[in-house]
Amino acid sequence: MEKLIILGTGNANATKCYNTCLALRNERGYFLVDAGGGNGILVQLEKAGIPLTEIHEIFLSHEHTDHILGMVWMIRMIAAQMKQGNYEGNLDIYCHSDLEEPLLTIVGLTVQGKFVKLIGERIFLHPLEDGDEREILGYKIRFFDIRSVKAKQYGFTLTLHSGKRLTFAGDEPCREWEYDYVRNVDWLLHEAFCLYSERERFKPYEKCHTTVKDACELAEALGVKNLILYHTEDKNIARRRELYLAEGEPCFSGKLYVPEDLEVFTLA
Repeated sequence: MEKLIILGTGNANATKCYNTCLALRNERGYFLVDAGGGNGILVQLEKAGIPLTEIHEIFLSHEHTDHILGMVWMIRMIAAQMKQGNYEGNLDIYCHSDLEEPLLTIVGLTVQGKFVKLIGERIFLHPLEDGDEREILGYKIRFFDIRSVKAKQYGFTLTLHSGKRLTFAGDEPCREWEYDYVRNVDWLLHEAFCLYSERERFKPYEKCHTTVKDACELAEALGVKNLILYHTEDKNIARRRELYLAEGEPCFSGKLYVPEDLEVFTLA
């Protein structure tokens, strides 16, 4: 059964939840998407019951600290499992081609040499270009450049084994050149920095982000069936779901989700 595990939901400044990252699971294993900003990824994986030994495919969307620094820990800990004979097979890491060198630099500066040596032996980086397809967990996944003005960033789209379509749009608003990847999808993962009613407080547009209302109106216009909002502020996290649903549902006729960390979706 195909499941989506939301490991973290927060933006870069979040302290009451983990930074946005997630994992797609099917009978072949796990596909980890981003890793958050530190070793909290290990805590989230442990809480979700996801063993490191079952993660063989990871996608890193871009270079920002709240997405890339957790990768240092993933490489460090999986390399240790390999050294101890507890990890079968290889680890494949996918990222856009401009991100390969920065990732190797960070890992080289922070991870012990005996683990770094496994890169190219059992840990492999696969650089991507816009529109590239890769087969991962039995899916044909197409990666695309979201054309960020901040840091080069990729999203992806795929067809689930159920025949339904899922698109991960990165952590910036979906723009016109991405619409073909989003139109009429069954599941859209989209950022929503804050409520539209609080846009003056959080200033999402200045940060190349968007609001709940904006994301829902876009999803409605593009015929999305299920919309998952993530990469949010966390100042009122106890009421985040309630408030976001109250603002978003009047703008969106599909099913709107505002998950908490570690929430699991069955992609049936």
